[in-house]
Amino acid sequence: MRTHLNPLTLVRNIGILAHVDAGKTTVTERILFLTGATHKRGEVHEGTTVTDFDSQERDRGITIFAAAVSCVWNGHQVNLIDTPGHVDFADEVERSLRVLDGAVAVFDAVAGVEPQSESVWRQADRHGVPRLAFVNKLDRAGADLDTAVASIRERLHPAPLVVQLPIGHEDGFTGVVDLLTLRALTWDADGQAEGPVPEASAAEARRRRRALEEAVAELHPGAFEEFCASGTLHAATLARALRELTLSGEGLVVLCGSAYKNRGIEPLLDAVAAYLPSPLDVPPVPGRRAADPAEPFAGLVFKVDSAPTGRLTSLRVYAGTIRRGDTVLNTATGRTERIGRILRVQADRHAEADTAVAGDIVAVAGLKSARAGATLCSPGAPLTLEPPTVAEPVVSVAVEARRGTDTDRLATALARLVEEDPSLSVRTDPETGQTLLSGMGELHLEVAVEKIHRAHGLEAAVGRPRVAYRETVVRGVAGLVYRHVKQDGGAGQFAHVVIDVEAQDEGFTFTSAVTGGRVPQEFVRAVEAGCRDALAEGPIAGHPVTGVKVTLTDGATHVKDSSETGSS
Repeated sequence: MRTHLNPLTLVRNIGILAHVDAGKTTVTERILFLTGATHKRGEVHEGTTVTDFDSQERDRGITIFAAAVSCVWNGHQVNLIDTPGHVDFADEVERSLRVLDGAVAVFDAVAGVEPQSESVWRQADRHGVPRLAFVNKLDRAGADLDTAVASIRERLHPAPLVVQLPIGHEDGFTGVVDLLTLRALTWDADGQAEGPVPEASAAEARRRRRALEEAVAELHPGAFEEFCASGTLHAATLARALRELTLSGEGLVVLCGSAYKNRGIEPLLDAVAAYLPSPLDVPPVPGRRAADPAEPFAGLVFKVDSAPTGRLTSLRVYAGTIRRGDTVLNTATGRTERIGRILRVQADRHAEADTAVAGDIVAVAGLKSARAGATLCSPGAPLTLEPPTVAEPVVSVAVEARRGTDTDRLATALARLVEEDPSLSVRTDPETGQTLLSGMGELHLEVAVEKIHRAHGLEAAVGRPRVAYRETVVRGVAGLVYRHVKQDGGAGQFAHVVIDVEAQDEGFTFTSAVTGGRVPQEFVRAVEAGCRDALAEGPIAGHPVTGVKVTLTDGATHVKDSSETGSS
């Protein structure tokens, strides 16, 4: 009997993550060239890359906006999002990771793990996105694979599984030894060539292959059994174990190369196909339907592009099928809207499509009210998918039109900016009446103001940046007792609570560990509300407090005088 392969097993929805200048956009450009999606290699320094198509990106030489592209490699459909590496644009990374199944983390072979490398890694951890690591720029002076891998292990805490050995050092880097096949892959002006391992690298390659087998056997039960029985691991077993360890997050496959010199990209693409998940490999989250074109439609909006020529809404299709002309329900607004066009996205270029199915990342035209984070679904089968989180703005500037006649146009332009980028916000200062534009950093706001100028032809006067400071706890305290007693005739107020306070990365978390009903549930909610009120103004300078976890561990109530008011 012939079995039919589910087409979704050949789909890879991946992101490229890195610190700024680690080379991720160059990696993306080489992927597009090698897969035939482009016919010329784009260069960041020449402003000719496909994904950095915005004029500001080309002027500044950095990625500012996440850009989606698609290509085909060995029968696999690779939908790829090139994400920004600058901290000011971390929200673009957050929204992209929410709709991706896997990622390639790019590291500089000289610098190793850099600050934004850690930030995007933590973001990927929160979303449970399986990753590969690509140590780039091995041709640079000071480049060293082992040192870069050591920094990955020490600062990001995965279990690195290095599957390649570099051939040559620094500007003499010419290729790699594939430790699974023990074959040499080298590159020159004519492209990739495969051959036997050079004699000078043979002993080191055998040593590293053995170390890889031992590392995999320690992590994977099936590989451990084979290793104990035969003293070695077959290449097929090793490949299967590497895939399973990648999907579970227990291991990190590490590859290396030099994207700028066109070395190491083909094996990276092979690893994407071999080790990263398809939409079928990703376990459903609460509210998500199975990745099946026959299911009712469900998709998540992760990006909106507003322009005078029209509005494009980028979404990931998680289940079902959509067609041109279909009516979909926006669960955020409760309204239905009609799909005007479906577009396959290649950065700033688009190709019309009649349908999109589960696993696809596409743009649609015709939606008027969908915002980033909105769930679109079949009207007859509503559900809501978890939206990406949006960070609070940290820097604000006052903006006003230089000409009074442009005030209304500026308001429209600012509204469009916020629609496209949820990490921006606009509000009116109640004291001064000024319009305040808030974002994730000075560069973020500078780019936003420049976009107003370039896209709308408006000149805006911009004030000095003001930082939205936050306070946090340096170290926690256990068994903090607070007792509230007030008696002024009639029923009084009484509350006695014991809490533990801990530091955490961000936000506020409240939990109750009280047992035996010593604090009734309605009073637990009041205690949480009181904590939130107290954190609105910190003790140092009155700024909001963040990065705090509070655990209610004990308490006491009075039969007459305790109330929700007293407990809060």
